[in-house]
Amino acid sequence: MRGFILILITLILTSCTINAQEKNKKQKKTEKQSKVKNMKKTDAEWKEELTSDEYYVLRQKGTDRAGNGGYTKHFEKGTYKCAACGTQLFESNTKYESHCGWPSFDDAIDGTVKFTRDTSAGMIRTEITCKACDGHLGHIFNDGPRETTGKRYCVNTTSIKFVKSEEKKKSEE
Repeated sequence: MRGFILILITLILTSCTINAQEKNKKQKKTEKQSKVKNMKKTDAEWKEELTSDEYYVLRQKGTDRAGNGGYTKHFEKGTYKCAACGTQLFESNTKYESHCGWPSFDDAIDGTVKFTRDTSAGMIRTEITCKACDGHLGHIFNDGPRETTGKRYCVNTTSIKFVKSEEKKKSEE
């Protein structure tokens, strides 16, 4: 009987430990995602802050012409941020040449991009927007590199800004 009680107590303690670990993992993930602050501004405020091209793409869900802008063939080390609010969205090590005419990434920084079904223009796609300011970034497709995520975040150059990594900046000084 003592052996049975000892086994039962061991099982209960093990179960409590596993539940506590799972709760900690969920809490850390929620804390990481909550670092992205929701930014609400009026249309007039966005018009005042953004260039006309940025306003068209980020707020009116416009699209750059293919090959337009400097990030399509840009492969320096650093981070790509939202051009509207500065939220870090993509790391340079996730960028690749997809030959589609727009900057392409196979992954985004966790919790920074929102995915929404888009049925505009007679197509069914998934729109990607900045989670912090709801700025239109582009669309995501399932035709990316199979050796990584298999995703292609097809991003408008106008919707992002590049910031060089610190180690690259230091080596140039």
